[in-house]
Amino acid sequence: MIGHNQGPSLEPGQIFRRVAWRKARTQLLPTLPIEILRRRVARAKTLGLPYKTYASVRAASGHDVVAFLFSNNALHMLRKGDQPDPERHAQLVKATPIALAHPPILPEDLPFEIATKAPGLAQSWSVSRDHLRAAILVSRLPRDGVLVIAETELEKDWCAMAGLAGTVPADSLDRPTL
Repeated sequence: MIGHNQGPSLEPGQIFRRVAWRKARTQLLPTLPIEILRRRVARAKTLGLPYKTYASVRAASGHDVVAFLFSNNALHMLRKGDQPDPERHAQLVKATPIALAHPPILPEDLPFEIATKAPGLAQSWSVSRDHLRAAILVSRLPRDGVLVIAETELEKDWCAMAGLAGTVPADSLDRPTL
């Protein structure tokens, strides 16, 4: 219907349908056994993610977080010769790290096995999407298990572009103790 704003239904029985939907949704979401919950809390702690973030990514994607996708910005490596912060580097290797390099940094300047160039600013959405998916394909990991660690606004779009698990700001990762 043209102009319909998907507002509440005005048909009779709308309140009953809402109650039935909530009841069905509650029955669909099982209560996790305590051991599984403890394992997931431990996994979130290992990855350096707040449990609420980890649980929401896991619930949305249906997969565990198996990789972090980030750029040299998340490592604060902005110029050639910069070294990554050892704490941040240690945190990002808790899952499979996939690093993307913005110029003037080159992929070989990043201390990770899987490193490639980041999508350019002038690239179209579809070209950027294909570029990101190719970077993830090399790792043979499910895209919906890859979490974007975003330092800039541009990087926040990578999740939607490539169909990834989610995005978290780089400063939301817990700082590890070495």
